[in-house]
Amino acid sequence: MDPNRNRSLASRLLLFVAILLGAVVIGYFMLRPSDTLPIYHPAQIDKRLVDPGTRQAEGEHHITDFQLIDQFGGQFSLADVGDRIIVADFFFTTCATICPKMSVQMERVQAAYKSEPNLLLLSHSVTPEIDSVPVLAAYADLHNADPARWRFLTGDRKQIYDLARKSYFAAMDEGDGGPDDFVHTENFVLVDPQRRIRGFYDGTSAMDVDRLIGDIAKLLKEARVR
Repeated sequence: MDPNRNRSLASRLLLFVAILLGAVVIGYFMLRPSDTLPIYHPAQIDKRLVDPGTRQAEGEHHITDFQLIDQFGGQFSLADVGDRIIVADFFFTTCATICPKMSVQMERVQAAYKSEPNLLLLSHSVTPEIDSVPVLAAYADLHNADPARWRFLTGDRKQIYDLARKSYFAAMDEGDGGPDDFVHTENFVLVDPQRRIRGFYDGTSAMDVDRLIGDIAKLLKEARVR
């Protein structure tokens, strides 16, 4: 066989293999999950979840401060959160539908990061007139809540509803926070130490909460690099 022809075939084969490997590498970097989570602005979110006065706001959106009461009867605000990452939800202790599922999934998040001091779970009661401090304390015990990792909040109803709709964008923007208003949402919301929203998750779905658990790891890594 002609040696020149052999060399030509070998060269073409090597070139083909090189092109194939290059395509595989490029495809991997294009398709692999990003390690950077989005930073959500009101304009990027379903407008049904966003207060009309907030939709066209300029600059970064940040969770607003609050003054609520935790399951120990103490005052609790963003100052008590400090530089920790937040996972927030909105629930009520007498709920017989989605809330028990959400609380079980929040237990999973707590267990996944049981030794992580830079994460705090915040569960806000949407029926604060029913969910008193003793009721919240009993509910926290029922779900094995570590007070260093998971706080249950009650207090001013309108303030809680404004947080759900105008800060966390966790519930449909309908109602005024008054006696006839009601928030019922399965959303878990991930917030970074700068108080920016970085993710939304279905708190009744184990698969979506698995995604949340993975995204918390990304956010913790990002926070440590800063």
